[in-house]
Amino acid sequence: MNTSRNITPFQALACPLDGAPLQRDASTWRCAAGHCFDIASQGYANLLPVQQKRSRDPGDSKEMVAARQRFLNAGFYEPIAAATSRAALADLPAKAPASCLDAGCGEGYYMRQLAAAASASGQALALLGLDISKWAVLSAAKQDKRANWVVGSNAKLPVLPGTLDRVLCMFGFPVYAEFARVLKPGGQLLQVDAGPDHLRELREIIYPTLKPERVSDTQAPDGFTHLATETVRYSVDIAGTQQIADLLAMTPHLYRATAEGRARAAALTALSLTVDVRLTRFGRQAGR
Repeated sequence: MNTSRNITPFQALACPLDGAPLQRDASTWRCAAGHCFDIASQGYANLLPVQQKRSRDPGDSKEMVAARQRFLNAGFYEPIAAATSRAALADLPAKAPASCLDAGCGEGYYMRQLAAAASASGQALALLGLDISKWAVLSAAKQDKRANWVVGSNAKLPVLPGTLDRVLCMFGFPVYAEFARVLKPGGQLLQVDAGPDHLRELREIIYPTLKPERVSDTQAPDGFTHLATETVRYSVDIAGTQQIADLLAMTPHLYRATAEGRARAAALTALSLTVDVRLTRFGRQAGR
């Protein structure tokens, strides 16, 4: 397990109940009002109060997290991680430590890749991974002890205002007002979304017809300026029913496909796929 000194846990957490700063006290985070959040033995904290949950066990299931971990660790999305890491590390203040949140971190793959790139470049980073799925955060915490991992919601980030240099949103659910609140002026949001041809070959198998693609909108959300958009596009070959099942399990298509569509995917033993994603960088405007 990597324990490089330039990667540290992000500490500027906020109480999810009242927004006050959290202080670490042994194996607990607590605020001045006495709200207390235990740190699990695996090293993560649950900062998702029951009143902010929409279900008893929100987010990805244990099985979906395991499928995503197997698929991503096989390297199929490594070019996406590399492009995101390059963009995240560009334009950071020289010699100064920077802070980054992966909002919807899943089992931590993209943050581990970012940490590796930062270590190689000598950039000091304080890292925070957040996901609404406790199974995802548990998996991330088991795989890497350097970052701070928390169960939480993008709708109400347990982060103090203006404390982050970068926010990553990888195929996630962006909440721009919250991202703007936690980013420093001049900080950047890096958003990765599926492009029009992403996994097209799989979608053609599981759906009777493909919906027309929505026109991509690079208009900057409130509080942000659009800096750049790049396309990451390449082909991968997936072999074996397990890898195909893992891919399906980590996409929204698992729920959207009909039983017949899922059965057609389950019958496949090999698949050549197009990976097509958009990486968009937004800059946090000052004084907003």
